[in-house]
Amino acid sequence: MIKSYNNYTWTNVKRIGLKVKEGEDVNRSIPMLIRGTVCAAALSLLMTGCLSHQGDNPSPTVPTPSPSPSTAPTPSSVVAAPTPLPTSDDRAMTLEEKLGQMIITGIDEYSMNVHARELIETYHVGGIILYKPNVKNTSQLVGLVNELKETNAVNKLPLWLGVDEEGGRVTRLPDEITKTPTSKEVGKTGSTKLAYNIGHLLGKELNAYGLNMDFAPDLDVNSNPNNPVIGDRSFGSNASIVSSFGIPMMNGLQDQQVVPVVKHFPGHGDTSVDSHIGLPIVQNDLARLRKLELIPFAEAIKHQADAIMVAHILLPKIDANNPASMSRKIMTDLLRKEMGFQGLIMTDDMTMGAIIKNYDLGESAVKSVLAGANIVMVGHDYEKTIKVITALREAVKSGRIPMETIDQSVRQVMKVKQKYQLDDHPIKVPDINKLNAEVRDVLGANSK
Repeated sequence: MIKSYNNYTWTNVKRIGLKVKEGEDVNRSIPMLIRGTVCAAALSLLMTGCLSHQGDNPSPTVPTPSPSPSTAPTPSSVVAAPTPLPTSDDRAMTLEEKLGQMIITGIDEYSMNVHARELIETYHVGGIILYKPNVKNTSQLVGLVNELKETNAVNKLPLWLGVDEEGGRVTRLPDEITKTPTSKEVGKTGSTKLAYNIGHLLGKELNAYGLNMDFAPDLDVNSNPNNPVIGDRSFGSNASIVSSFGIPMMNGLQDQQVVPVVKHFPGHGDTSVDSHIGLPIVQNDLARLRKLELIPFAEAIKHQADAIMVAHILLPKIDANNPASMSRKIMTDLLRKEMGFQGLIMTDDMTMGAIIKNYDLGESAVKSVLAGANIVMVGHDYEKTIKVITALREAVKSGRIPMETIDQSVRQVMKVKQKYQLDDHPIKVPDINKLNAEVRDVLGANSK
C-alpha cells in the first residue's frame, strides 16, 4: 500500500543531539551530572542493557519542499549522547515505583498539600502537570516548584514538571510574563525563524521557573473551521504550514533542555466536539490521515521528537471500539510500527469528558497501557489518580499487564529523563524584567 503522509518535509533544521547553550554555567551543570550519575548508580540493576533507538521502524523519507520565507537556525554545537542506561534487575525498583513513573498527575492549590505529598512520597508519581489554578504569581510558583522538588528527594528519579505553554490563549505561566502570539499568528508571519525563537524563548521561561516539560507544540492541522477546541492553537489549515512552523518550535524547546510533547496524535483538527467535554467521533480512515493529519507527526518523528500525546478521539474506520488513547491499532500499529516512533507515548488527560463520561477511568488506564501508552496523564482529582494507579497495579498482579510492558515504559521514561539531565535542585526567583525584555526582542526583531 502506498502511504501518503510522507509527501512533505521540513529541511531547515537538522538536529544531532542537544545543543550546548552559549554561556552555560558550568557550575550549574556539575550537580546535574552528579544527580544523573547517582540515579544511574541507584538503578544500576534495573534496566536490560542499552535502550533501543529509533531505527527498527525507520521514519518516512520525504522530498524537499520549496524554501520557506525564512529559515530557522542550524545547530552548531552539540553535547555527546547520554551514557547508555544500566543493566536490569527488577529488585532495583518496586512495582509501586515503576507504576509511579508511568503517571503524570495534577495537584490542587497553590502550595504543597497532604495529597500532593502523598502522590510523590507514597505513590512515587513520575511527573506533575500544573494548570492556571496552581499559579498565582512568580514567587508563589517558584515556591511550589521548589516544594515539589524537595518532596521528590525520596525518589530515585527527578520529577517531570510540566505545563501547557503553547503561546496565545493557552498559557500557564504567571501573568507577569509577557505572552507570545498564538500559533496561528506565528504561522501567518511566514518566518520559521520566529517559530524557533518562540520555542527557544518559551523553553527559557519554563527553565526559569524550574519546569522541564511543555505539552506543546500543537501539531494539529486546523482543517475543520467548526472545530471548537483547536482553532488558533494550530499553525494553519494545511500540513505544510503546521510542519514548517511546528518542528522549529519543538527544536527551540529542546535546545533549552525542555521536553516538548507534540500533540494531539493522530490529529484533533477535524473534530466538531471538544474532547474536554465529550468524545469526538471522526469518520476519517488511514488513507485520509496519511494524506493530511499524520504529516506533521511524521516530520516531528524524523526530527527527533521525544514525546507524543495521543488524543481522546474515536476513529471508527480504524478502531470502532476504542478512542485513539486506548487503541493498539493507533498507538502500536500506526505510531510505533508504521511511523517508527520510539519515544514516549502519553495519553491526554484521562479526566477529560471524552473518557470519564463514556468509560470507566481505571479500565481506560489499563487499556491505554496495553495499547502502547508509556505514560497515563491524570490531570485532576487526587482520588482519580489513586484509582488509575490501583487499576494498573491490579492488572499487573493478575497478569493482565505483563511486567515486561511496565519495564519497557520505565525504560522509555528513564531514557528521556537522562537525556534532558533532569534534576530536583531548587531554583531562584527569576528576573521578570529580563525575561520580558527577551520577549520584546524576539517579537520586535520579527516586526522589522
